[in-house]
Amino acid sequence: MKRINLTNWKKYLFEFSLIFTAVISAFALNNWNENKKTQASENNILVAIANGLEKDIEDIRLNKLGHKNGIAAANYFKELLLDKPVDTDSLMIHYFNLTRNFISIQNIAGYETLKSQGLGLIDNDSLRLQIISIYEYDFNALRKLEEEYSEMQFQVNYFKEINNELAPNFQFNENGIVSGIKLPVDISEHKKKILLVYLSKIKENRSFILTYYSNIENKIESVRKNIRKENSDT
Repeated sequence: MKRINLTNWKKYLFEFSLIFTAVISAFALNNWNENKKTQASENNILVAIANGLEKDIEDIRLNKLGHKNGIAAANYFKELLLDKPVDTDSLMIHYFNLTRNFISIQNIAGYETLKSQGLGLIDNDSLRLQIISIYEYDFNALRKLEEEYSEMQFQVNYFKEINNELAPNFQFNENGIVSGIKLPVDISEHKKKILLVYLSKIKENRSFILTYYSNIENKIESVRKNIRKENSDT
């Protein structure tokens, strides 16, 4: 029986250890690089989503202002129909705002990129669910309210009849531009009551969607805050 050369055995063991360590280190380095790439991708997408949400807030605030102007217009024409004093210089501004509709615009590029790479790229479960909720539910519901819900289609529902009753009372200059309105307006009590109901419904529906806008605005601010925290922690 041959004796095992202890020196050679130690040499082989040492070489094996070096090879094993090199392989494990290579795998660890590769995993580290992949994790860094994933983390960088997550951060970049979160930044894109946060930037898109910032633009969404700007659009939300513009639409909120438009609905508030619509409510002010409804109050203006209510006062006018009730023969209370109004500023006739602002007549056409309020007339424009009264039945104006809006569209809901969302900047979804960042979210679409996230979906293409997999929603699981967002490691924070709570943040991921917040983002999904805003884009898949809140924004879709808002768009349907503004653009499809029949109660919110003020131009279609109310403009024609309101115009038919008020326009005959308008005063025009030599260029055919409205310069004022004859007061008190010449409208039957029956028609006046119908218009007052229309004005009330316009106010109620605009107030309703303003509440919805405010809720979404708060959710967006919460998501943007959490994105900033998530990126600062990584």
